Amino acid sequence: MPRTDEDSDLVRRSKTGDVNAFGELVERYQSLVVGFCYRLLGNREDAEDIAQETFMRAFRAIRRFQPRAKFSTWLLTIAKNLSLNLLRDERRRRRDVHVATVFEEEMQAVELVPSHNPGPDEALRQDERAERVRKALFELSDVHRSIILLRDFEGMTYEEIAKVMRCRKGTVKSRLSRARDHLKEVLVARGDGDLFG
Repeated sequence: MPRTDEDSDLVRRSKTGDVNAFGELVERYQSLVVGFCYRLLGNREDAEDIAQETFMRAFRAIRRFQPRAKFSTWLLTIAKNLSLNLLRDERRRRRDVHVATVFEEEMQAVELVPSHNPGPDEALRQDERAERVRKALFELSDVHRSIILLRDFEGMTYEEIAKVMRCRKGTVKSRLSRARDHLKEVLVARGDGDLFG
């Protein structure tokens, strides 16, 4: 993750209209934003579109950015809002969210999958577990999925998540607990309770 003092200089220069400085910010955070959107939406093309829209909106609003939060937190807030809007729009049109294929690496962050270097058989089992967890995540509400992604995948602090979700730190903790409980319930109901054994 880039250093915040370097971000501050790039943000300051971007506020004066320096397109190259903003381009550096895009380069630093593009993979973070695309990855977050992908895990939230489950579709690579949609994730890239939302990430692009996130940076366009950030560029248009950069003069109003106040460094009370990290630049990355501000970006993820924009990305989360755009992603959830897209999901709501899609549900209105067809009540079903497209579920993408694999993102095994991110599943390890849920800590349901061992983190040692596996052999081929263990790697296959991990891939299967990751796929089962990925599918279960898409049965959670958008808010619960967002909170699990921000905490367990992006490693954000409760304070950072509170800024992204626009709620209090205590609310984040209780929602995260409920989200994890619900994820476990979904996995058990699907016959995947062995992931907790």
